Order: sequence, then C-alpha cells, then structure tokens
Amino acid sequence: MGLTSKKVLALVVLLAVLLFVGTVWCWPLLARRDWRAVAGRIALLTATQLTVFAAVGLGANQAFGFYASWADLLGRESGQGVVVDHDPGDAAGPLQVVDTRHVNVSGGARPQVGGQIQKVELVGRRTHIASPAYVYLPPEYFQPQYRTRTFPAAVVLTGYPGTAEALIKGLHYPQTAHALAEEGRMQPMILVMMRPTVAPPRDTECVDVPGGPRTETFFAQDLPDAVSHHYRVGGEPGGWGIVGDSTGGYCALKLAIHHPGTYAAGAGLSPYYRPPSDPTTGDLFHGDEELRDNADLMWFLKHRPAPDTSLLVSSSRQGESNYRETLRFIDLVGARKPTRISSIILDSGGHNFNTWRREIPATLQWLSGRLSDH
Repeated sequence: MGLTSKKVLALVVLLAVLLFVGTVWCWPLLARRDWRAVAGRIALLTATQLTVFAAVGLGANQAFGFYASWADLLGRESGQGVVVDHDPGDAAGPLQVVDTRHVNVSGGARPQVGGQIQKVELVGRRTHIASPAYVYLPPEYFQPQYRTRTFPAAVVLTGYPGTAEALIKGLHYPQTAHALAEEGRMQPMILVMMRPTVAPPRDTECVDVPGGPRTETFFAQDLPDAVSHHYRVGGEPGGWGIVGDSTGGYCALKLAIHHPGTYAAGAGLSPYYRPPSDPTTGDLFHGDEELRDNADLMWFLKHRPAPDTSLLVSSSRQGESNYRETLRFIDLVGARKPTRISSIILDSGGHNFNTWRREIPATLQWLSGRLSDH
C-alpha cells in the first residue's frame, strides 16, 4: 500500500468518516465528568482530527506529487544510490524500458490511437547518473505510415521535490499533447518526463556540483544522447526543447541558455532565475565564483554572449512571487539578440498545479512551433 495508492487514500477517508460518525454517536455516552469520559472524548476528537488531516495530506500529495513513497516522505531515501558505473560495452545501453502503460484518452488502449507511456531507466554515459523517467510516444510513432519519421522531443521537468508521476496524473502532459496534436494545434512530439532531482533527496538545481553530481551535464548531454539512441528523435539542431515548473522551470531556462546547441527552446512555468542556497541544496558551488555567476540567469545574460535560443516564462500579476522579477527578465532578454523571449502572464494564479494546467496547452503549442523533426 504505497503512499500514492488510491486504496490508502480511500481507507483513510473511510476511517475519518467512521470516526466522525462514532464521535457523534458516542458523545452522549461520554458526557459525564469523570476521568474516563473526559479521556474518551479527548481520544475520539484526537483520532478524528488526525485521520482528517491524514486524508487531506494524502489527497494533496496525490494532487501535487510532493512525495513518491513512504521512504521519500520520512526522509529515508539515500542520495548515494543514483551513481552507477557501467562498462563502455554494456549491452543494456543507456536506456532501458521497464514498464508500459496506455494514455488516459479515448481509445488509449491502442498505441496507434492513444500513444503510449513507457517507464524507463536512464544511465548517463559521461556522468554515470541513473534516473527513472516516463517517455510519452504519440500515436503517430506507432502508425505504419510514419515508421521512418523522426519526431521532436521535449524534456518535461517537475519542481522540487515533485514526482515524475505528477506530470502524468496531476499536470496531464500526455493527455494535453495528445489533444493538441489531434486538433492540429501542435506537431506530434516525444515527451521525456522526469524530476530534476537526480540525486534524491538533494536539490542540485541542475548544477554540475564540484565533487558531486554533474546534473547539468546529465541533462545537457547524457539524457538527449540516451533518448536519441533508443527512440526516433530528430538528430539535427532544433529537435529538442525543455519545459518545467518552479525548480524545473529554472532548470529549463538555464539549460536552454547554457546549451542552445542542444535545446532550441526552453519554457519556465513560474520559474526563478537564480538557484537558492538552503539545507536542501547544500553547497552547490564550493567557492567557484564563475560557476555561481553562470547559474544566475540574469548575470549570465548580461555578461555572456547571447544564446541563439527561444525562451518562454510565465507568471501571474496576483498570486506569484516572481512577477516583478519575471518582467525584469523579459526586458533583459528582449535587448539581447538573438535570444528570443515570450511570456504567459495571468491576471491571477498561485504557485500550484491548477495554474500550470492553465498554461501547459499554450506552452506545448509554443514549444512545438519552435522545434523541427529532422
């Protein structure tokens, strides 16, 4: 019974309802003033409140994908298990498919109609970082008339400490991409969905940490190489994009800015523009001032040559703390050709899934228009 299991949530909700009914039913029997009655009232109220809080917490976790497992919730995940050494001639390759599932759309049981989601294990040839991901393949990928066609690909990143499952169940990326392509509003694309936390529980902010995980190199080189090795992804420049929310949004912008030869477009939904320094990140730079400066996107765009890439940022006039900084970023990029900047600015919307679901259709359509399939 995993943390994200619907059975666990249903059981806790049922228990909360039963305790509430039991409290109402037994209250007259516990109305006396002796210590047993008082203890009984306290026990019933405490148990009812705890189960209600647990039900709300489990529901919120399923909606927003904060934690993937009980071990993740309790902080028992080991950050050392992500580095795997492989021989150069390892026959398994840098990407292995470990499971498949259909897309939750009409006719989705047939890949030729609904596409397919494959759970994969990625291993970086250069960084030796190992990370799970979900790959969405559009229906056209399985249709005979497209058997020789290559497809554009986009990396889709969660925030921290989000789960890759939340991109499917909470943010509905595959369903949205399927609907937009069916309506002719975007070209069929491969989506590689994962979290930027490749060394859990540490938040590495897509930085090549000195002496630590080389997260930026993993996303800039290892990931595109592994996916292109296994799937029919266009190999020419302009075939890859990247999008993310919150921490994933910062990473998406940074990777597009630092590596325009890999990512022709990067979209940040509710992003920030410089990495935080807190207990979840630890010391990311170890005194390397150049590394610290380059991680600050405002500084990089002011002091380095402008990259030939397209950027999209989103915010809300009311509800998002990054609104004013996003306007400054837009002004800065607008003056730095050949970098191109677009934006989605909502009147109101918080830093949450509901806001991002409102922005994802336009974001995918924008991304599709800037990527080529060959």
